[in-house]
Amino acid sequence: MASQGNPSDSPLGKPTPYSDSYDPSLLFPMPRADKRAELGISGTLPFFGMDVWNAYEVSWLNLRGKPQVAIATLMVPADSPNIVESKSMKLYFNALNQARIAGPEALLELLRADLSAAFGAAISIRLTPAEDFGKLQMGELDGLLLDRLDLEFDRYQPDPALLTSHQEEAPVEETLVSHLLKSNCLVTHQPDWASVQIRYVGNPIDQEGLLRYLVGFRAHQEFHEQCVERIFMDVLRQCSPTKLLVIARYTRRGGIDINPWRSNFSLAKMPANLRSARQ
Repeated sequence: MASQGNPSDSPLGKPTPYSDSYDPSLLFPMPRADKRAELGISGTLPFFGMDVWNAYEVSWLNLRGKPQVAIATLMVPADSPNIVESKSMKLYFNALNQARIAGPEALLELLRADLSAAFGAAISIRLTPAEDFGKLQMGELDGLLLDRLDLEFDRYQPDPALLTSHQEEAPVEETLVSHLLKSNCLVTHQPDWASVQIRYVGNPIDQEGLLRYLVGFRAHQEFHEQCVERIFMDVLRQCSPTKLLVIARYTRRGGIDINPWRSNFSLAKMPANLRSARQ
């Protein structure tokens, strides 16, 4: 695996030869701590959660040289010390294309070892074989649609001051959703598109301010996981909900989508990994 470093040292935005030989050193881990320090997060995390990766271009050869295909789903705990830069993940998976592997279980064992080492924590991996593709379901994040609000916008950087709650009103349990989240890659500045769901218990959050805040990410440069943690921390600090869950479903790039979620309360079950129409 590549040594940990700055995003500018990653394969992002650079001409990169595609290896046809298995090579775990292609994985490029980056510490979470730097961006979390920027958000004022240190010590015990104020949330738990997962980064759910779906890799749609996974292929290898069986021992007779016949190509095999699958979709890989990675469950990366939010308390892992590292994220892995997504282009390096694509390069890693592509390097398996000509590798002869005994079967899906052998591939899973290989992936668990390499990816757990890169993320710095044990991760869960599931393979969906081609014969089960038809069983996969789709679905959209539910909730009251913030995008229905007819507003005027002129700020395209996230401004926490836009987030307020109606302290004079009784606490509510509410789920809000928007499909207007767009941020930009920290290195290449290419656009990243997402739908976001915010579920909370607390004084009612001002919906116009929340939508303006989310649209404010439009010119912001951060990786997916970092954007979700920024949203979580800004809503938590500005609106003081007693319970908060933030989920984002990002559209795929390079055959991979990344879907982080963060929560500060125990969930009856983990958020479903349902591919949205845009994914």
